[in-house]
Amino acid sequence: MAKRLEIYKCELCGNIVEVLTGGDGELVCCGQPMTLLDEKTADEGKEKHVPVIEKTADGIKVKVGDVPHPMEEKHYIEWIELIADGKAYRQFLNPGDAPEAVFEVKADKIPRVQPYGNANGLKSESDIVVEVDGVDLPVSAREHCTIHGLWKA
Repeated sequence: MAKRLEIYKCELCGNIVEVLTGGDGELVCCGQPMTLLDEKTADEGKEKHVPVIEKTADGIKVKVGDVPHPMEEKHYIEWIELIADGKAYRQFLNPGDAPEAVFEVKADKIPRVQPYGNANGLKSESDIVVEVDGVDLPVSAREHCTIHGLWKA
């Protein structure tokens, strides 16, 4: 059963889909079941993939890794997605682009961004919250690398 916001990939043709509404059926492409992509949350190897989320004057900036990820023809970040307050924002990237995106979420809606460590019951150090109308809401970011798959912060 596919669930909302899960991301699947066809191992034959490379199609990638994000589930908007979950259902009981199986996602199939090219005559075979699609593979659910695992959201990795810890860096492995020399390339850095875990998205880094920071507040800006215009909204939220998401960078891929503490050290910029390569953006080469065969190895690059295809897209960065921000999920905040029930809304999804996505920026598609191309080889040669900077591995980052600024999402112009109204600044008055994001007075602060803070990491894990408060009393909000967040699950890990990578969990981030924003304050919207006095309520702390979780924010997450995902990116997809052409070689190393799906990553989440």
